[in-house]
Amino acid sequence: MHGLVIKSTGSWYQVLEQETKMVFEARIRGKFKLLKTRLTNPLAVGDRVSFQLEQDDIAWITKIEPRKNYLIRKSVNLSKEAHIIASNIDVACFIFTLKHPETSLGFLDRFLACCEAYNIETLILFSKMDLLVSEEIAVIEEIQEIYENIGYKTLQVSAYSQQNLELLQDAVKDKVSVFFGHSGAGKSTLVNAFQPELNLKTSEISETHLKGKHTTTFAQMHFWNFGGSVIDTPGVREFAMIDIEKEEVQHFFPEIFKAREQCRFYNCLHINEPQCAVMAQLETGEIQESRYHTYLKLMEEAEEEASNQN
Repeated sequence: MHGLVIKSTGSWYQVLEQETKMVFEARIRGKFKLLKTRLTNPLAVGDRVSFQLEQDDIAWITKIEPRKNYLIRKSVNLSKEAHIIASNIDVACFIFTLKHPETSLGFLDRFLACCEAYNIETLILFSKMDLLVSEEIAVIEEIQEIYENIGYKTLQVSAYSQQNLELLQDAVKDKVSVFFGHSGAGKSTLVNAFQPELNLKTSEISETHLKGKHTTTFAQMHFWNFGGSVIDTPGVREFAMIDIEKEEVQHFFPEIFKAREQCRFYNCLHINEPQCAVMAQLETGEIQESRYHTYLKLMEEAEEEASNQN
């Protein structure tokens, strides 16, 4: 039998059977756990699988179909391991909040680079716009312009004032989408705004640290009434790329990759090489300093990962 993983709690999964649309509680055969991998979870929500039904209607997953893409985060306790957040994604929506909680540009840039690496379409959602005064809206518009000039799609939204929710619905209709952002950024609130009967749990921002409390503890796929689905995920603190060489990192920053054509050396890494077009554009502000810093950080991590493997 063939199905789709729609919920993962770590040891148990829920699988939606393709033809009957029945949902089965499922486990994986031990051999999956023995696969040599640096991922802490062999299966993720969004995976297509083959399974067998045994007594008590428990499904045993026997095979994972090849993934078209996936997003991963660093494992919380094991820094050298990674955890698949979701797979087979059509559009990944990043929820950027200027405040309550504050989202850093570095976190956004890391997310975008990971999506470029794994070939996932992105949409940047500037959310909680109803909380902002005119000066703050101007800041959002500046950030929006920077990312649109690079080539990213963006949208200002608010679950409370319903700002641009119709446009967002059009962007996710009939697609497998996933919403990302810090805990408290309002992922569940946005989902509930589209489909209140899902009644996803939301939480207030902690006043002491102005950070969100984790409300989603496991990943789960929900189906939209208007077509398509959304994967609800726990708040992610840091995205990761694995098995990427440091020379490849520039491929995941479109403006750096474009500028490199004018570099003197074809293998320029844009650090201290002479006649580097990326460094020149950094000086003029054509390439954003915050994005360049994320680029350097990801290169460092790729180099560190390579030396740990040797």
